[in-house]
Amino acid sequence: MRRGRAVAIVAGLVVLIVACSGLVVVPPVTQQGGDLARNAPRYLDNLLADPRLRDLESTYHVLDKAREEITRRLSDGSFMSQAVGGVLGAGLAVVSGLFSTITVLVLTLYFLACLPSLKRAAYALIPASRRPRVESLAEEIMRRVGSYAIGQVLVATINACCSYVMMKIVGIPYAAVLAVAVGTLGLIPMVGATLGAILVAFVALFVDPGKALIALIYFLIYQQVENYVVAPRMMQRTVSVPGVITVVAALAGGTLAGVLGALLVIPTAAGLLLLYEEVLVPRQQRH
Repeated sequence: MRRGRAVAIVAGLVVLIVACSGLVVVPPVTQQGGDLARNAPRYLDNLLADPRLRDLESTYHVLDKAREEITRRLSDGSFMSQAVGGVLGAGLAVVSGLFSTITVLVLTLYFLACLPSLKRAAYALIPASRRPRVESLAEEIMRRVGSYAIGQVLVATINACCSYVMMKIVGIPYAAVLAVAVGTLGLIPMVGATLGAILVAFVALFVDPGKALIALIYFLIYQQVENYVVAPRMMQRTVSVPGVITVVAALAGGTLAGVLGALLVIPTAAGLLLLYEEVLVPRQQRH
């Protein structure tokens, strides 16, 4: 089969899978999201009626201070102008992100269709005597980068499924929509589980502070298991990077370059490890 037709079929299958998954996931997510929005005022009233919160309010007057701060902010003209500008900026960012996503998808299809010719053009710049070796190393690095993406998706899926089971057992409402959010945030290495935990605990807080505490304890334990057991083992199987290197690389990348560094550091470590094993070590042994 010609490559262009094969790429079109694969892209069509991906769209079909996403559409089928949407038919399964979107209805409960939409229903639970709407229920959450409609019941938010009632949850807030229940939270305010909690005796522990009333004791805290009578001691520290938190609500009165928050009400005064909100009133002061709303009466501040500069704050309102900044808020309106922030809303407009967020809208422009959403539109720009949508166009960027479409552009990336289109370019991805073009690159997939033209990848062999692009690689041949790049390899032509390499001296003929070293070209086969460079080609084999480049192909292995590309395979490891793809395996890293697959491994990250599997880690996020495990996070979402375990979170869904926990929320069902504990009785936290809107488990489906929260599990989807946790899985999406789980694509971010190191900090994704923390963001998901904050979201779930925030929703559970309006229902029952005890359930929010249970959710935080669960995510605290699960995040340690994911960071030091699940993710390293998954990356070792898919990317062929030892677990200790995965943990150290993720911590270093997140510290040096934030979320982007944490996303890119593991495939980078996989490429550098391959060059170490296949180029540096054999050269040192020959000398």
